[in-house]
Amino acid sequence: MPRITATEFQQNVGAYSDAAQREPVIITHHNRDRLVLMSAEAYARLQAFEAAEETALIEARMAAQRVTVEKLARR
Repeated sequence: MPRITATEFQQNVGAYSDAAQREPVIITHHNRDRLVLMSAEAYARLQAFEAAEETALIEARMAAQRVTVEKLARR
């Protein structure tokens, strides 16, 4: 993943926008990672992954609660 300064990005927006279509580009400010430029397709994949992870977490919590409720019902 290329790492560039904010100044480099400002001076070459088009080139780094094109590069972000292939792989994310990290933009730094005062030697600290500040932003990540990525393609819309990569962002959509990331969002879909996060949504799937959230759904899996909710389902796991529901299953745990179901077990607890069943145990309580047997008392």
